[in-house]
Amino acid sequence: MCQYSCENKDGMPSSWHVVHLGSRAVGGAGLVMCEATAVSPEGRISPWDAGIWNDEQAHAWRAVTEFIKEHGSLAAIQLAHAGRKASNYRSWSGQGAVSIADGGWEPVSSTSEAFPESNTPHELTTEEVYASIQDWVDAAKRSINAGFDVIEIHAAHGYLVHQFLSPITNQRTDEFGGSLEKRAKYLLEIVKGIRAAVGEGVPIIVRFSATDYREDGFTVENCAEVAKLCEGVGADVFDISSGGLILGVKIPFGPGYQVPMANDIAEEVSSPVAAVGLITDSKQAEEILQTTDVEIIMIGRLSLRDPYWPLRAAHELGVEVDYWPNQYIRGTYPA
Repeated sequence: MCQYSCENKDGMPSSWHVVHLGSRAVGGAGLVMCEATAVSPEGRISPWDAGIWNDEQAHAWRAVTEFIKEHGSLAAIQLAHAGRKASNYRSWSGQGAVSIADGGWEPVSSTSEAFPESNTPHELTTEEVYASIQDWVDAAKRSINAGFDVIEIHAAHGYLVHQFLSPITNQRTDEFGGSLEKRAKYLLEIVKGIRAAVGEGVPIIVRFSATDYREDGFTVENCAEVAKLCEGVGADVFDISSGGLILGVKIPFGPGYQVPMANDIAEEVSSPVAAVGLITDSKQAEEILQTTDVEIIMIGRLSLRDPYWPLRAAHELGVEVDYWPNQYIRGTYPA
């Protein structure tokens, strides 16, 4: 979950990130994933976003990854580029776009059409698309140097990769537009490049929005097809969310509302699939794992409310676990 807490607006993680993410490791999470971390300065959602576009940032992330791994969790990073949804205020500092005069910037995208209340983007040229792919690959290399065990590519929620995937925001006529496979080329080149850069031993997760909730947009069927293409070039796991590309659509929010989409994808691919979205109860999470083809549960907002939810879930399900921190062992005793 984005923290928007790089107060110097330089993308550098701080003690906030060590405590915030470290507490989730102490709380028993098997994998702790850092927030959407920009692969380039213009890829930030806000000026306060974390980044990994330079070596100084990578060095600063080491304090986070070392603490996470000291407490038994895997350290993951979610690499991201906001595309046309970049250069916006964090919620407690303002609303809408940060103008160039106030320290914002011109976003870049697959399109020149702006997201509502955002700065108008520059449509990337073909050459610039290839340069952007290299930004992802370089960020992945820095992530490994920073001590991360797992890399996730954020291809969801209306950010840049999703902007290329969806026909709503990709009307390009070059090699990155047209058919589904051409619209997926940006993502496929990123996966292929990262796999070559980090080797076979580093898991690569791709986070998708499985649907735009509009008939002329990206669909669950499209998502399954692209996921299979990603498997072919090195992706290992798929994290299935939805929406975020456009406003004005009806999203059927409710407990586990994205699980059926995750299950649909899981039936089509051989790689493990993760479910996310309004999974808030330990019995609900366990039921998903037992009754669907989904193999992983990821939590976001729930973890903001309760950093120790994995330990709570184990207790509620009557499962003995061997990773309670010594300092917290007394918490396992009856009251």
